[in-house]
Amino acid sequence: MKTLLLTLEYPPFKGGIANYYGNLAHYWPLGESLSVMDNNRGELMRDKKFLSWLNMIPSIARKIDNGKIDYTLVGHILPLGTVVWLISLIRPLKYAVFLHGMDFSYALRKKRKQFLSGMILSRADKIICANNYVAEKVKEIWPRQGHKTEVINPGVPAGVPNPDAAAIASLKSKYKLTGKTVLLTIGRLVKRKGMDKTIEALEALPEKLVDNLSYFIIGSGSAEGYLRELIPGKLSSKVTFLGELTADEKWDWLNLSDILIMPSRDIAGDFEGFGIVYLEANLCGKPVIAGDSGGVRDAVIDGYNGILVNPNDTAGIGQAIIKLALDSELRNKLGAQGKERTIKEFNWERQVEKLFKIIKG
Repeated sequence: MKTLLLTLEYPPFKGGIANYYGNLAHYWPLGESLSVMDNNRGELMRDKKFLSWLNMIPSIARKIDNGKIDYTLVGHILPLGTVVWLISLIRPLKYAVFLHGMDFSYALRKKRKQFLSGMILSRADKIICANNYVAEKVKEIWPRQGHKTEVINPGVPAGVPNPDAAAIASLKSKYKLTGKTVLLTIGRLVKRKGMDKTIEALEALPEKLVDNLSYFIIGSGSAEGYLRELIPGKLSSKVTFLGELTADEKWDWLNLSDILIMPSRDIAGDFEGFGIVYLEANLCGKPVIAGDSGGVRDAVIDGYNGILVNPNDTAGIGQAIIKLALDSELRNKLGAQGKERTIKEFNWERQVEKLFKIIKG
């Protein structure tokens, strides 16, 4: 079967959606054809002007015809889904639409967009959701499409780099971390990720406990200035922004850390679609503190591989930090259970195999 993947976000573009599609292509079954049409060179959309997506219709139609494509995977319901839907009106076309998080919320913001999305999904062969939260919302809004809605969570690599003992020792020495409990957040610096609530929670903790904590933030984004201004004087030496790091450096910090914390929340429909970093932390045997919102419950089982908190409740976030910081046995237990679950249930080969079986029918 010849399959075509259409996506506006694809490596080296960064982000959860790009990572999802990059791994989908990487782990596609051997012997099966998968072509990728992305927008890294403006092949699909060169700008975001009104109706600029119309220019995609002839190029995508040619790609489908010239490549003798049997099945099309639509990475973004708007506008790529609109293009594929229009093509399907004039010629037979079998396609599946992916839904993650913000892309889904965007499709619901206006009645016109919601109506168009319903038309796109009505002609789709399958609706592939990255989490159960979105899948349930699809069934709620478009109940007639429930029978063709499937969930394929993101996965993790089959193998994780072995801990670099020398690099970790160097970091511990550089940041004076001996005897400290290390909290770590990895993600874009936007309010949704909950770094602000973590800082507020740390500010309210007893000084004696805070003395033994160090909080590191990996990533960059529009909220960095806001977050820096939020840090009170007593936490100035406790919160460190590391900026963008390489993949190897990220894994070093995951292995060095004691707790991965990211209390993501829903802000005006912008919610965490899954949270692959929770599983990456689990792979390193680390427990997580996660915001109970969006699709996070697919990644984190409360009390099993981490703690789910109300992402708007700074006191609750603080209690979760205290609980894990003071109980190394609990940290080790949740981390070990998370590692076993992640390896067993979320490896990319397994996820892609599930997807291929679904679309192959």
